[in-house]
Amino acid sequence: MKFADLHLHTHFSDGTFSPEELTGHGARLGFAALALTDHDSVEGCARMAAACGAAGIEFITGTELTAEHNDTELHLLGYYVDPQNQKLLTEIAKFQSVRQDRIREMVARLNGLNIPLEAESVFALANCKSPGRPHVARALVKAGLCKTPDEAFERFLKKNRPAWVPKAKMFALEGVELIHQAGGVAVMAHPGLNRTDEIIPALVDAGLDGIECFHTKHSTKTAERYLEIADKFHLLVTGGSDCHGFSKGKPLIGTVKLPYEHVERLKSKVESRGSSAAPVGSR
Repeated sequence: MKFADLHLHTHFSDGTFSPEELTGHGARLGFAALALTDHDSVEGCARMAAACGAAGIEFITGTELTAEHNDTELHLLGYYVDPQNQKLLTEIAKFQSVRQDRIREMVARLNGLNIPLEAESVFALANCKSPGRPHVARALVKAGLCKTPDEAFERFLKKNRPAWVPKAKMFALEGVELIHQAGGVAVMAHPGLNRTDEIIPALVDAGLDGIECFHTKHSTKTAERYLEIADKFHLLVTGGSDCHGFSKGKPLIGTVKLPYEHVERLKSKVESRGSSAAPVGSR
């Protein structure tokens, strides 16, 4: 039986693996298909596509967007988006700028607590256009200001902690539309973490294509609930480990193995729309 992991991050956002390292792990675990879903970025897709091609793994271009609907935060996964789509790249550039401003504000709040961290040290460590809280946590550890990233989150960076800064988000309905106009399929990520069940009908009306039922932090019971919701609304089913490398403990790749039939359904959805972005590896 063939399997896929459709939720993976590299150092082009807040993961620690390079696209090549991530592909190597996927190859050793025997995955048939992998999707790269870095936050607000498609930068790593070309390298991951090349690495997957060399390893004989089917690659799916993707990204993860932070959005909100009625003040509820959710994450949208865009699969098979065209990484050259100009509107997508323009919007992603805006989000990257907002992310960088958020880092500066978090560091300013830390400085206000007499924590001597510099924003430039966070950006240097992140070395990407989409920095996030994990980079601040790692910079605090590197500077000897916290013992572990978990301690950094607990003391300073979690919601309602002194250096937490709200994240600017796009409207979810606009996010679905952005993914569609880039030729992609829009999927709600890890709904069990965001507790977003009540907004699923509105997103379905806006064109949501699927829901991530299988996730490292979804229990069997939670996965079953979202499988029922997917069935009720005729949504595609996806799943992935949400692997961030070593930034959140041990690598998670391998913890979720999505049966390949779900990849075939994703591809059918893209092809039924006559997308300009033909699924990578499907030709």
